[in-house]
Amino acid sequence: MGFLNWLRSPRAAFQPNDGGRQVTTPDELADVIRSQAMSSAAGMPVNANTAMRVAAVYACVRLISGPAANLPIDVKERVSDDVRQNRPDLPLWNVLRRKPNSWQTPSQFKRMLQAHLLLRGNAYAQIVWSRGRVIGLLPLHPDRMKVDQLDDLSLRYTYRRRDGGEVRLDQKDVFHLVGLTLDGVLGVSAITYARETIGLSMAQERHGSTTFKNAARPSMVLKHPEKLGKEGQEFLRASLDAYRQGGESEGKALILEEGMSTEALSMTSEDAQWIESRKFSRSDIAMFFGVPPHMIGDTEKTTSWGSGIEQQSIGFVTYTLEDYLTTWEETINKDLITDPSIYAKFNRRALVRGDIKTRTDHYVKMLQWGVYSPNEVRAREDENPRDDGDVYYDPPNTAGQIEDNNGDGNDPKEPS
Repeated sequence: MGFLNWLRSPRAAFQPNDGGRQVTTPDELADVIRSQAMSSAAGMPVNANTAMRVAAVYACVRLISGPAANLPIDVKERVSDDVRQNRPDLPLWNVLRRKPNSWQTPSQFKRMLQAHLLLRGNAYAQIVWSRGRVIGLLPLHPDRMKVDQLDDLSLRYTYRRRDGGEVRLDQKDVFHLVGLTLDGVLGVSAITYARETIGLSMAQERHGSTTFKNAARPSMVLKHPEKLGKEGQEFLRASLDAYRQGGESEGKALILEEGMSTEALSMTSEDAQWIESRKFSRSDIAMFFGVPPHMIGDTEKTTSWGSGIEQQSIGFVTYTLEDYLTTWEETINKDLITDPSIYAKFNRRALVRGDIKTRTDHYVKMLQWGVYSPNEVRAREDENPRDDGDVYYDPPNTAGQIEDNNGDGNDPKEPS
């Protein structure tokens, strides 16, 4: 049986170790080969899997996926225009807060889908319905999903299973997170547009590894005024090896004989340019993902945005994390909720969980202005209520109120 005939057989299925796309037909094989051949100008193949081997890409994906995974999602109900209340009795609360499926925790599920969204522009999960309510979410790998928009503008999803079979899914059965999109249906991946930058970084990593492996450069040379014989070379080499061995001679003087002298080797212009280009690639990758450079270890330009690192961190929350959190909330409301009075919202207060000073200052101001009661503050800190803790304090600003100085219960008239 020829290779192509064997490939056409229903039994033929190639499954990569990363759980990605399966190949069952010659056309699919050709498509995979073309995608793997999408090399950058630096000659490095760049895709979602190879890009994660670049330290800057991995750091950006980890930093953005963390808050989306760790922030709790509240399912709330609009009781009235002014009143909102949590609905832990709904099955969706249990799905989003406790158990999305039989093998993942909520943080694992959200982190996985957020990573798919960052690396591929789309993230999918199959919705498990029961009596009109969501009782489970099953993650689907985006590399095995095909999306078509029909003539009536609805979406049809075709998913390739691990065994090579295909499953048609209606739009109501798919939870679909979409990143930056150009057609309103599928999101685009940052990896696609950052291919040259990431490929350059991968090439630099390979160049550095090869240099250290095969062409390590000395930091110092020894100069002899005359010709050094073979016996002298062996003696000098043994002496230097004994001097360097184990680092015990660190800081001690090196004794030279026969008029020998030392000369330090400075960094070449090529070395300096290689180091600078690596820094440039790292900053460029951070820019593509919207991550402040200092958060991935580049602290040379910490004052280039706002007044420093603090302002960069605030900008990361405002302009990067908020974008993805809003995408999650709106997609949950669109795909998982049918009651217009129910909605999902991330508890963004958890972002300052590690900053005790900011959290304390916020609570003090909310207590002073009567926004929170002591028991509400204690509840946010996962503490039990106290008996006298349901009081709301009057705001300290009493402008516009006129004291009753006469004590007769009648407010005096304002002066004309």
